[in-house]
Amino acid sequence: MPSWVISHDMWSQIFALGAPLVEKMLRPIVVYVFLVAVLRVFGKRELAQLNPFDLVVLLSLSNTVQNAIIGNDNSLSGGLVGAFTLLAVNYFVVRYLFRHRRLDQLFEGRPVVLIDEGKVNKPALAKELLTRAELMTVLHRQGFGSMHDVERCVLEPGGSFSVLGKTPPTGEIRHGELLKRLEELSAKLDLLASQGGSGQ
Repeated sequence: MPSWVISHDMWSQIFALGAPLVEKMLRPIVVYVFLVAVLRVFGKRELAQLNPFDLVVLLSLSNTVQNAIIGNDNSLSGGLVGAFTLLAVNYFVVRYLFRHRRLDQLFEGRPVVLIDEGKVNKPALAKELLTRAELMTVLHRQGFGSMHDVERCVLEPGGSFSVLGKTPPTGEIRHGELLKRLEELSAKLDLLASQGGSGQ
């Protein structure tokens, strides 16, 4: 068999769609809608990846739905059509939600206040299935050594955390109080020393 025939077969396998074009576009759309709905139901902690279990779930999701998106088609064209469909759907969804903020809040949810005025909101932690240890991990990542240094901590709809520290931080307050006491003690010692010297 001539080499050009083999080459033609190779190019045919690369670019020939293994499924109808409508099916290649419909599969990613259905999977996209399903994943958005499921992630909305199961909460923001999956996106936050607070422990290895959350990370494993997110990594496994892509492999789990891969066959649902591509079906039996492993062609290059099929993959490009699927990727383009996902990007296009996401673009139009984000654009639509940008113009309809109330609907955007319905889909993404609202921010959840976990710490307010230095106090932990236990019902909010329980609702988001967060433990105090996981919350402390988040605070450590943000550079806070203790919950006492935090004025406000908010879990955003996208799974990120907004942390606002106390001004000034507790450590600086204690440091300032310590310096003030040392200065008072030093002044008293100087006074005693001067009184002792005048008595002689």
